[in-house]
Amino acid sequence: MLSLKKWLVKNKFSFIGAVIGSVGGYLYWNFVGCSSGTCAITSSPVNSTIYGAVMGFLIVGMFKSDKTKKDV
Repeated sequence: MLSLKKWLVKNKFSFIGAVIGSVGGYLYWNFVGCSSGTCAITSSPVNSTIYGAVMGFLIVGMFKSDKTKKDV
């Protein structure tokens, strides 16, 4: 359980990016969307929200440093 807590703390900015992305995906569906229903991502609020969350997680994760502290 302790390692899960460390992992969550280590990746907190990625999860914040996922939350921001999911809000952005929902807002995109709400204001732009796809009225015909043929668009795979923007035809449903669930699809847009999940897509936004994944993109937010990945984009913020790109800027994370891979440096680790070594015990000497």
